[in-house]
Amino acid sequence: MKMKLIAGFTLAFMSVAGISQAQQAPVSNYNYHETFAPFFYSKNGNEFRAADGQPGPKYWQNRADYQLSATLNDQNNEVTGAEILTYTNNSPQKLDFLWMQLDQNLFKQDSRGTAIIPPSGSRNGGRGALSNGGYNIKSVKVGDTPVKFLINDTRMQVFLPNGVNPNGGQVKLNIEYSFVVPEYGSDRTGIQKTKNGNIYTVAQWYPRMYVYDDVMGWNTLPYTGPAEFYLEYGDFDLSITAPANHIVVASGELQNPQDVYTPEQLKRWALAEKSEETVVIRSASEVTEASSRPAGKKQLTWKFKIKNARDASWGSSAAFIVDAAKMNLPSGKKSTAISAYPVESDGKDAWGRSTEYVKKSIEYNSQKWFEYPYPAATAVAGVVGGMEYPGIVFCSWKAKKASLWNVNDHEFGHTWFPMIVGSNERLYGWMDEGFNTFINTLSTADFNKGEYAGKKQDMQKVGAYLTSSQMEPVMSYPENLKEENTGWMLYFKPGTGLTLLREQILGPERFDFAFRTYIARWAFKHPTPDDFFRTMENAGGETLQWFWRGWYVNNWRLDVGVRDVKYVGGDASRGALITLDNLDKLVMPATLEIKTVSGKVDRVKLPVEIWERNNSFIVRYPSTEEIQSVTYDPDKVLPDYNSDNNVWKK
Repeated sequence: MKMKLIAGFTLAFMSVAGISQAQQAPVSNYNYHETFAPFFYSKNGNEFRAADGQPGPKYWQNRADYQLSATLNDQNNEVTGAEILTYTNNSPQKLDFLWMQLDQNLFKQDSRGTAIIPPSGSRNGGRGALSNGGYNIKSVKVGDTPVKFLINDTRMQVFLPNGVNPNGGQVKLNIEYSFVVPEYGSDRTGIQKTKNGNIYTVAQWYPRMYVYDDVMGWNTLPYTGPAEFYLEYGDFDLSITAPANHIVVASGELQNPQDVYTPEQLKRWALAEKSEETVVIRSASEVTEASSRPAGKKQLTWKFKIKNARDASWGSSAAFIVDAAKMNLPSGKKSTAISAYPVESDGKDAWGRSTEYVKKSIEYNSQKWFEYPYPAATAVAGVVGGMEYPGIVFCSWKAKKASLWNVNDHEFGHTWFPMIVGSNERLYGWMDEGFNTFINTLSTADFNKGEYAGKKQDMQKVGAYLTSSQMEPVMSYPENLKEENTGWMLYFKPGTGLTLLREQILGPERFDFAFRTYIARWAFKHPTPDDFFRTMENAGGETLQWFWRGWYVNNWRLDVGVRDVKYVGGDASRGALITLDNLDKLVMPATLEIKTVSGKVDRVKLPVEIWERNNSFIVRYPSTEEIQSVTYDPDKVLPDYNSDNNVWKK
């Protein structure tokens, strides 16, 4: 009996194969065994990272708390700093040494990053290394005892005589240092000259801890410019001393406003914290008035605090206009949107609307995904094109209208990735840039009912470019990407992948739930790509390994063609048989638009599973008359790079 069934099945299969051959299917690069192969994940879940994508019962991460003080000398552009670092080792291993990041050393003439800048130049360097660039580390102590340290390029290894015990052991380092602020520091820090004084946007300004985690141990990749940062969480206590005619803005909440603002400005701050509309704290006309700054001192010290953050940065200038407004967060927690910019950037088409943009962007994302966690959000106009830090961002002083909305929305979108969800940007830049690019599409569509929303894109044209042979896979390290491809592979392609997943595969309701689940699970923690992939599958209720494999791990292409239309028994009234061919390696669900000779139009949606065991698939359509045309992907929402074979006509 079994032998007869097998024999019958074999004959039937041979018959179908013969029909396919007779119809002369085009040559296909598609291999469904490869696309839908099992064992996508290299490891099973464990006690640190569970199989469903959430942190395991024994997940741990270390902690770094900072007390930072710095003095800005605006005559020689030098910052002199002192750091008290309290490092908590929550790992199960004793640590006999620590690794710290000395990012300013990128701007030394002999740094690795300087050495790899091509003759054509790069945004990743310092636009000319400083002869005196980089850190001057004056001392490193545990308590009052100096300890041995070794500096190699942008890394410093600190040797601890007694180590740091596991499971909550602590060590306190005292570090004294100085550096000269580069004029243009890898488009992340620098100095912008204005008619009323320099604007200092100061980042990577203190020795920062490298992350020690359960995946790699110490993550000690050097800073060469292209890739950003991977940092531990902790509390920050900042004291910034600057010339008295400067206004300083920084990550977190100002602790001593009465010491650094005039009585009139304090009244304006009180009004701004309750106002839906932007309130000017220091106007353009007041910038050159001595009375707009407290009198009687050469320097002022500004004190800020921010909790549960991965970093902190600041800006300082005598040229700042400052304005602010209240932000409405879901919990009712107090938070203020702030902008600081020069007279040259003022105006209703430019930075005069910045606070409005900051407010609306953060309110939308707080409601949609996860509440903004900090007491203030400050946008600073300066030399930096766009860069994000907890509670503060640096954006181009030249930005206006849509470009200013876009840069503010993007940089504050980074609050969610990687400030809240603390992925390893040094390795997986797409997990912050790409995810943020995706959420920007939704916030932009929402802002003022689409004031700056762009035209709907033709994904067939976009897909042709994103999957061309000139592109690397998304899952490339940032340093392995050609610089001209960085925007496409770190930002646009992974962001487009999430749009495809939301709009074409899972649907908005399932996607949004899964994405919010990912953010909530990994808020203020360190996820890997697998943690994201597993969470989206488990919370979304869909096996998506074919999608991760094709769009993120590999640079596969989509090419589906409508080959032929035939009728059952040659009679159109008995139904049509539409043959589709998958000609390349990527797969997606399919939509067909079918027009009949009488003008009737119908849509047929097909799941991705039609390609699980087929290079070609015959769709049976219940026609009652002849078909005039069949169009694959009629709305051009799929990245099918070859549209020449998308339409069959009678």
